[in-house]
Amino acid sequence: MSKSKTDLLLRIFAVAGLAMATASFTLAQHEQHGGGGGGGRVGGGFVPAHGPAPHPGPAKAPPQAGHPDKEGHPEAPHVHNNGQWVGHDQGRADANFHLDHPFEHGRFNGGFGRGHVWHLGGGGPDRFWFNNFYWSVAPFDLAYCNGWLWDSDSIVIYADPDHVGYYLAYNPRLGVYVHVLYMGNQ
Repeated sequence: MSKSKTDLLLRIFAVAGLAMATASFTLAQHEQHGGGGGGGRVGGGFVPAHGPAPHPGPAKAPPQAGHPDKEGHPEAPHVHNNGQWVGHDQGRADANFHLDHPFEHGRFNGGFGRGHVWHLGGGGPDRFWFNNFYWSVAPFDLAYCNGWLWDSDSIVIYADPDHVGYYLAYNPRLGVYVHVLYMGNQ
């Protein structure tokens, strides 16, 4: 094969490789930062642009086991891929959320929402961490985080607009969220 044909083939392979790498990077960024649409789906890497709106009225009855909002959805508080938060409708007066000392260990200031995807570093529901920030899942939400991978899952933290002292930890892989308490930096 002549040198010019070899050079041409090398250029073609280089351009094709660059195009494939760019497409893979773009797809990964799209999935991590909330692309994908499909309002009825849950999880799959979707990250909501913002947390839930404050609940406007009285609390709704908790969902009954075995009755998710749609077929194939988790029996846990979750977020549809159109950004709709499902299950955050307990209202401000729910006694489960009363804390004698809200923000007892300080307030989390590491960053909230889509631009701050954290990676769990270990622990379990009683005490987990990422980047030297420590957390605990609220006792009444323990059943909703059974499938979490405490040493590797990504999570996103949102402020809870209704329950003083609580935050919401959202798992993009599963599309579910739980109420958590910030335990400080130790």
